[in-house]
Amino acid sequence: MFALAACGQQDGLAGTYRSVEELPEELGRDGTTVTVGDPRALVTVHLYEDPRCPVCEEFEISGAGPDLREATLEGTAKTQYTLASFLDDRVGGSGSKKAVNALRAALEEGKFAEYHEVLYANQPEEVVDGYTDAFLLELAGQVEGLRGPEFDDAVRTMKYRGFVTASQKAYEMAGGPAEPEGPGTPTAVVNGTPIPAEYNGILMDGAAFTELLESVGRATLWEADRT
Repeated sequence: MFALAACGQQDGLAGTYRSVEELPEELGRDGTTVTVGDPRALVTVHLYEDPRCPVCEEFEISGAGPDLREATLEGTAKTQYTLASFLDDRVGGSGSKKAVNALRAALEEGKFAEYHEVLYANQPEEVVDGYTDAFLLELAGQVEGLRGPEFDDAVRTMKYRGFVTASQKAYEMAGGPAEPEGPGTPTAVVNGTPIPAEYNGILMDGAAFTELLESVGRATLWEADRT
């Protein structure tokens, strides 16, 4: 396992939540980063995902995603998302853009985390371009209180097209000079330190990922106690 430098001090104790429905969520000042969980959490995991990415689905459903969700519910971590849509250009279609737009609309209703879970649990095959307006609205029906005139209209009209474009741009910028098209999905950055590509297997190993988060949390707390 690789070492991560912990950074930043958190004041107060983070809270715990009984379900995903209770998790706080907000759009960051940069206009693209979605944060889910207690802002006081010692550990921040920043994920870069494309809704059509099958490896993202593997992470979210059978990899370390459920363990990250548990850590977020426990208040030991908070999760940030930058949503890419490059796969539309790679394999054709508009499903990634439509899904990112729908996720932004769900955030407006305070249902981002719930809808995010549903989308990955029902992800179409990458080459099918199955995230149509109709399918996105159908899936939204699985999230209590999400469907309504405002959400439905936002999905059908691509109301948050500007957010989709800005999020893709933020993803590309995250790659830096070495990866101008973006760092790849899924990519995880833990307390400011990216998990190197050669260690990406940890994203599919819930126990190892949990151990990493606990280690970073202890290091962060130790740094806070020193100051």
